[in-house]
Amino acid sequence: MSPYEKIADILRSDKDVIRNIENRMEAVTGKKDVLGRIVDQNMSVMVKRLDVLGLSMASGAKDIYDGLISKIEADDHKLYELFDHPDASDEACCEKVLIRARSAANPPFVFCMKIDKARELLIKEPPKEVLKALGYSSVDEMLAKEDIFEVYAALRFIEGGEWLNGVFFKQYADLKPEDFEFREITVRSLGKRWIALSEGFVKKKYHNLSHLKEMGLIFSLPVSLGISGELLRGFSLMLHYFNEVVFYSYLFAKYSEKEPDNFSKNLISLLRGDAIDRRPSASDKANWLVIPRYFAKDDEHDWRLFEPHINPESMHWEKAERLLDTLPVDLSFWRDLNWVGDKFMTTAGIDVLVSFNLVDTVMSLVKEKEMIKYLYHHQESLWNKIYSEYFSEAEMEMAMKEHLVKGWFEV
Repeated sequence: MSPYEKIADILRSDKDVIRNIENRMEAVTGKKDVLGRIVDQNMSVMVKRLDVLGLSMASGAKDIYDGLISKIEADDHKLYELFDHPDASDEACCEKVLIRARSAANPPFVFCMKIDKARELLIKEPPKEVLKALGYSSVDEMLAKEDIFEVYAALRFIEGGEWLNGVFFKQYADLKPEDFEFREITVRSLGKRWIALSEGFVKKKYHNLSHLKEMGLIFSLPVSLGISGELLRGFSLMLHYFNEVVFYSYLFAKYSEKEPDNFSKNLISLLRGDAIDRRPSASDKANWLVIPRYFAKDDEHDWRLFEPHINPESMHWEKAERLLDTLPVDLSFWRDLNWVGDKFMTTAGIDVLVSFNLVDTVMSLVKEKEMIKYLYHHQESLWNKIYSEYFSEAEMEMAMKEHLVKGWFEV
């Protein structure tokens, strides 16, 4: 099997699509046999990691999956010891872990909505369900006693999506660059009073963390999911959110300067995660899509997944897991492993794709009872790997920033 056929098989893409990309990228960059080197590196990395697990390339899919799970549990315990046995259901412990994540990420100040403007939006469109839940009769009364960042966090899991998108977020159409400012990313660990109110949100997300890019806010809920690897995954997700908030802050600031008249339009597009919905016109160049989210979560057959593309989400995870490696504990097993994976035999004699990606492995564990295996983080990371090997990771990130709103670009 040729390298382009091997990669096409892993990505579930048409082999001619991968071959054409290889031809075009080679012509543009002068780099030859890049896909061959990726295939060889993939094999080399798997052999070394499997050896750590006491396994080999001859091992079965279940043994490899079980080995990865055991490694996650062992590394989760290392983190648990390092952080002095944090309790995910304790508000103070959650806040300490968030602060630890911010220290590891060391993010710059970010461009986000001014507090006075955030207050004004709440007054203009009062969040009735939040007011009811907290027992207030007006927004003024609520904000006199409550932290505005906690209130904005509560919008995510108390107010319904219909009201948020159809009423509250419509106000964003009037936002202007002067409604934003640079400040430190805010972290909040919400109190136990929010647990019952957030139950549906946590069940849907399979984690107790979220963020608001436009507010420069990352928050956690004091809820333990009772899942192996919960701390390792949660801390990685925190680091991911710091990377993501910084990434979008760059774009908010960019559009505030370069396209101030279209600031709100671009802001809303970025927050919605708008993506190209039809194929760009064919040309003698290579079209690369910029996909802002994981479409495979909703439709694993979405056509955009099989076209050449790069994905900021995968980049945020890559950076997050490299930050893990800066902690004073050995988590190096997961370093640069996001794009690694291959097909292995099941006990039924069927070849299945096994992802070595940390997030895929933990999410497969989360959904194990439903027999759902997650692979999409790995596949999206592999697309990023292909592009960055022809250019560089820095050039890939700049391409994402330049073309995310448009949704595609030519090479």
